[in-house]
Order: sequence, then structure tokens, then C-alpha cells
Amino acid sequence: MKNKITVIVPATSANCGPGYDSLGLACNLYNDFTFEILDTPGFALEVIGEGEDRLRAGSRNLAFLSFLKVWNEVRGTRIGLKVTMQNRIPLSRGLGSSSTAIVAGLVAANLLTGSTLTKERLLNYATEIEGHPDNVAPALLGGITISYMDRSGAHSLRFLPQKELRFIAVVPDQPLSTHKARQAIPQHIPHQDAVFNASRTALYVGALMSGNYQYLNAALEDRLHQPYRIPLITGTEAVFEAAKANGAYGAIISGAGSTLMAYVDPEKDCDIIAAAMTDAFEKYGQRSTAHILKLDINGAREKEHS
Repeated sequence: MKNKITVIVPATSANCGPGYDSLGLACNLYNDFTFEILDTPGFALEVIGEGEDRLRAGSRNLAFLSFLKVWNEVRGTRIGLKVTMQNRIPLSRGLGSSSTAIVAGLVAANLLTGSTLTKERLLNYATEIEGHPDNVAPALLGGITISYMDRSGAHSLRFLPQKELRFIAVVPDQPLSTHKARQAIPQHIPHQDAVFNASRTALYVGALMSGNYQYLNAALEDRLHQPYRIPLITGTEAVFEAAKANGAYGAIISGAGSTLMAYVDPEKDCDIIAAAMTDAFEKYGQRSTAHILKLDINGAREKEHS
């Protein structure tokens, strides 16, 4: 049995506009996690990149916690564990950084214990830890996912769009905690807003599966969470307008924010759109970094070393 493995996990963008806590997609920006079983009990952590000054070893660290959840079920033996993270996904920016750690631990432990657990089982473990499946599902499965919950747990339907897209993720220096972003959302909404979002969510899936991307401008609209979160991210409306004015189908708050993401035809000049979005942030005193991304179709997987 191997005692060391490296897993790569993609960044994710949840909600996708109208699909609050249900839609998500995976992008080709990755965190790498190496898990090594030690001869003596204890935890060791090495972090390269994002979070190197914040993340600590221990059973409450999401990578350790998720790994041990599977290990303890399948093996049930006490171990020492070293985790090495190479983090490229910004923390607290709405790109699923915490989900990568959760999914990496589950996948790594499953691979090291003989791959006895199904992806559906891993999805449910990930949802238990994360609290909702919209980020962990695309991180695990790749592509675009529609997730829902019932009495038996979490379930996800994965699909791929009919045609290619580009996603321009503009990450401001300003972080936004998921807790604060969730607090901004009211407990109750008008019935007409629920109908509005139901129609946009259906249109989003239909447009992507049929290739009729001219509907994406309307399909990315939302009334459940974005109107309440826009004031938390300085310059959001200007960045949205800059994206559309320069050729994007539309733009949304990625996850809980603070990253803003534009959906773009690959034939468009993505560099120009990205520059317009960062310039719009700059006018509001926000420094930002743009990432031009593709859809990741594979999800979490073992990294092959050359």
C-alpha cells in the first residue's frame, strides 16, 4: 500500500448567478495537496502560496479533518499525517478554496485505502463538512453541477455545456467571509423573486445545454442573493457593466464573493474584457487580479508525477 499521494483539486464558482446553493462549476485553477502517512502519530503541515501565514496543522484543518473521516471509517487505525499544500486559489474570495481542502482529503484517503467509497459517498461526506454541496460537487466531479438535498443526503447531476466558454474571474484584494455574505441575505423573499430565479436557473441550464448562449445575459440575473451582497463588494455594479460593455455575456458574484466572474465567448478578446473589469475596480479604489479560465471537466484527481 502506498503511503503518499498527491491530489489536485479545481477552483469552483458556486451559485452561477441565479442558482443559489444549487449550481456550481469547476475551473482550471488548482490547489495541489500531498498527503503522507507518518510512522509516528501527529500532524505536520507545509503550505506554499495562499494561506501560508494563516493555515495550521491539526484535526480542525479541513484537509486533515476530511482525510481522517475516510481513513477512520475504512482503516480505523491511528496514524500520523503530513500534508503539503500548494495553494493557488485565493482564500475567502468565492472560488472554493475551502472546498478544495475538503475534497482533497476525502479523495486522497479513499485512494490510499483502496478506493472503496463511491463518489456519491464522498460527495455526502464533503457536504456534511462544508454544509452545502454547490462548491464541493464541481470540485469533486468537474464540469457544471446541479446539486440538491433530500432525506438521503446530497445529490448532483453533472453536465458539460454544448459549446466552450471562458470565465474571467476578477479577484479584488478585499476578502469577504462566507458568514458575512450569508448574513446579508434576508430570511424571506417575495414570491415574484422566487419565480424570477426559477425561470433564470432553468434558462441557465437550458442555454448551456442547447448552445443558445444569447440567453446567458438574462440567465445570469438573480434576485435571491446578489442584490444583498453587491453593497459588500465595492465597485461591483461598475465591474458588471464594464464586462458587458466590452463583450461578455454577463457577470456574477462568484460564490459568496468577493470575486466577480464574467461569462465570455472564447472568440471575444478576453484580455480586453479582463482589463476593463480590473480598471472598473481600480476606479473604486480596489486593486484586483484577473484570471482567464476554462471549465475543468475532470474534478479532483491523483496527480501524475513526471
